[in-house]
Amino acid sequence: MDRLNYHHLRYFREVAREGHLTRVASRLNLSQSALSAQIRQLEDRLGHALFARRGRQLILTEAGRIALDHAERIFGAGEELLGVLGDGEGRARPLRVGALSTLSRNFQLQFLRPVLAAGSEPLPLALVSGSAGVLLPRLAGLALDVVLSTEPHDATAYPGLNAHHIAAQPVALVGHADRVAGRSAAWLLGHQPVILPTESSIRTGFDAYCARMGITPSIVAEVDDMAMVRLLARQNVGVALAPRVVLEDEIAAGLIMQAPDDLGIVERFYAITATRDFPHPAMARLIAEGVINP
Repeated sequence: MDRLNYHHLRYFREVAREGHLTRVASRLNLSQSALSAQIRQLEDRLGHALFARRGRQLILTEAGRIALDHAERIFGAGEELLGVLGDGEGRARPLRVGALSTLSRNFQLQFLRPVLAAGSEPLPLALVSGSAGVLLPRLAGLALDVVLSTEPHDATAYPGLNAHHIAAQPVALVGHADRVAGRSAAWLLGHQPVILPTESSIRTGFDAYCARMGITPSIVAEVDDMAMVRLLARQNVGVALAPRVVLEDEIAAGLIMQAPDDLGIVERFYAITATRDFPHPAMARLIAEGVINP
């Protein structure tokens, strides 16, 4: 099979963006007939008409819209490649961030805040969520720049990855004021329904605290997603165990209160990266500045 001629594809992309053959030919210093011939050769290669005429305007057909979408991605990738390995004049390289689907969205936002701050150069972001089993192979294959997690990776399975401990927060007991005000954590856990995250360090610490205090809690919900913990606490389903960062907006607004006791449970946050010769330029800053203080 003959290969695609990328010169033809580039000319097609210019005409598709402009919608006018004559203007593009003039800008590229080509004759209109030569430019038209280049596009016809691409249409012949693809086996589909890419434009329909409407007066003097060229309107993309469905095949033309599909071809333009692919062309934008192809040449965008080329510009990105120049930015990474070439002269640095290519398109800004997107920062590809993976996060465990159970991770606090507030934490993710605070980690990214240094590159989202007003006045800083806009940075393209690609944000994906999933399990460690999905994200870590993608990180090891250099398809992601960082994975945010509450646990370090298995160094035996992924020797080329590095876990940076970037934050630690005490886990608090939180809930509506009518449940929490004036009451100790031990009393709350013994007398109020409990929303319990299934994240391992929180669950282990919770079980140890209850055993130490002789408490038999009434667990109303076991949740593997901090966003759902946040919603259930807001809906006053019960008192919830969570790092403060999960519900900091609700606490600041007075919607949720935090019990004053120290439960002795800590949630740790990690940024996992791959060893690379060409790391994303933003990563060093994010690792250095992305710490959330307890």
